Amino acid sequence: MASNLTNVPTIQSGQGQSIRVLIVEDDLELSVNLQHVMRREGFDCDVEHDGEVGLMRAVSEVYDLIVLDIMLPTTNGFKICGALRDRNVWTPILVLTAKSGEWDEAECLETGADDFLTKPVSTVVLLAHVRAMIRRSRLGDVSTVTMEGLALDPIRKRCSDGTSHVSLSGREVEVLAFLMLRRGAVASKTEVIRSVWGDGFEGDQNIVEVYVLHLRRKLASAFGRKFIETVRGVGYRIPTDGAA
Repeated sequence: MASNLTNVPTIQSGQGQSIRVLIVEDDLELSVNLQHVMRREGFDCDVEHDGEVGLMRAVSEVYDLIVLDIMLPTTNGFKICGALRDRNVWTPILVLTAKSGEWDEAECLETGADDFLTKPVSTVVLLAHVRAMIRRSRLGDVSTVTMEGLALDPIRKRCSDGTSHVSLSGREVEVLAFLMLRRGAVASKTEVIRSVWGDGFEGDQNIVEVYVLHLRRKLASAFGRKFIETVRGVGYRIPTDGAA
């Protein structure tokens, strides 16, 4: 992994709170490099090299993010993910592993991981994923924001009406949460981009249209209603009555 952090923007902890990261990685050199990267970003960073010890630390202490290898002494990353979720520990988990098969990635996500990266990975890509995960975890308690009984759970990445639910991608969660927290107000593409993708986004702003379309289809299919309204020439909003 590249260690040059020149011109890589730092992640702001927000509200003066320190961001805590736990790295569970048995490769000593890599764990030192990861810890260096995280501390250069201003994070408090702890490292464990053993799977069981890492699991116990993740259960007993509060972290904003866990960076987890799969192949570890005493227990593997799959089991750690499952054990944490079984104990209702919903700390975001980024799996960073040399295992690159699609079945490994699928198993990580199915057992509770939130993201998956294959070694080697550049610091630019790593930090982009870390920023996105921390941003999602700090959306606020959006599970209390409802639209006619519909609630968004950013940690489990799903919407529910109490009876049925629909799974969302991480980016879909961010877009929907932004609109829900501004319910009744119109948000322009620029505002959505700035909040969800960040000020450094240099892509096509029409990406917002793509995600809004995906969200509309998923929510309509699961709950039979259209929630996101297009205000032509201005942007998007979720009406206060909960139906567009």
